[in-house]
Amino acid sequence: MKTMITEMFGIEHPIIQGGMHYVGFAELAAAVSNAGGLGIITGLTQRSPEDLAKEIDRCREMTDKPFGVNLTFLPIVNAPDYPGYIRAIIDGEVKVVETAGNNPQKWLPALHEAGIKVIHKCTSVRHSLKAEAIGCDAVSVDGFECGGHPGEDDIPNFILLPRAAEALKIPFVASGGMADGRSLVAALALGAQGINMGTRFIATQEAPVHEHVKQAIVAASELDTRLVMRPLRNTERVMHNAAVDRLLEKERSLGASLKFEDILEEVAGVYPRIMMKGDMEAGAWSCGCLLYTSDAA
Repeated sequence: MKTMITEMFGIEHPIIQGGMHYVGFAELAAAVSNAGGLGIITGLTQRSPEDLAKEIDRCREMTDKPFGVNLTFLPIVNAPDYPGYIRAIIDGEVKVVETAGNNPQKWLPALHEAGIKVIHKCTSVRHSLKAEAIGCDAVSVDGFECGGHPGEDDIPNFILLPRAAEALKIPFVASGGMADGRSLVAALALGAQGINMGTRFIATQEAPVHEHVKQAIVAASELDTRLVMRPLRNTERVMHNAAVDRLLEKERSLGASLKFEDILEEVAGVYPRIMMKGDMEAGAWSCGCLLYTSDAA
């Protein structure tokens, strides 16, 4: 199947494995790329640029197909060594970078000079247009259905994707709730050039995460996620568990006085315990992107 996305990224199928914290290791990225999609290493899961360089080398040992690196730009005081991560990506001759979070504009010249294509994750048409205006090569349009951060507009893909198709000149992929061939057909029909699939890849044999995580995803129904941190305007779709119930109760009881510090116990530093050790009650965890920065480098 040929689309603008397959031609841009040099892949066989218009399917991208999105960046996922403590999931996007070389094993999964290489497996997706070998199957004809675009595998993605999650940059900030690697605790230093040197570690990322080693992970890129490991992935290259497992595949000769194109793969990319996700780099999420976080709004925090003690930021990761972004120049170092960018250098590791360039030196590793990676040809695709998936960016998310803050505006990636300051990093685009270096990436483009190295011949790297940039696809930025957006949760609205207006942000997608901004990504197009600053020079991103493509965007991943993330609907309200997504695991992780759905933005604050609550617009589902059946509305968001056609609007993106009307407004954008650069190609885009559909993200959020994408899980199988039906998702791909629907996304193409609504104007996308492919799909970005996250949660479904966690449940694959090749995903290097604990079996408890995979079984929780397989066993979940459409009723088993919750939206947290809405009062902080940092909405996150997470899997339902006891920690999420505690978090939601704090939101209800504290109301407008809620601060991030009030929910630290439920959201900070939980990914290694869940993804690696299978402690499913360790805290609130999303099926998609980064939850909170204390998990990162």
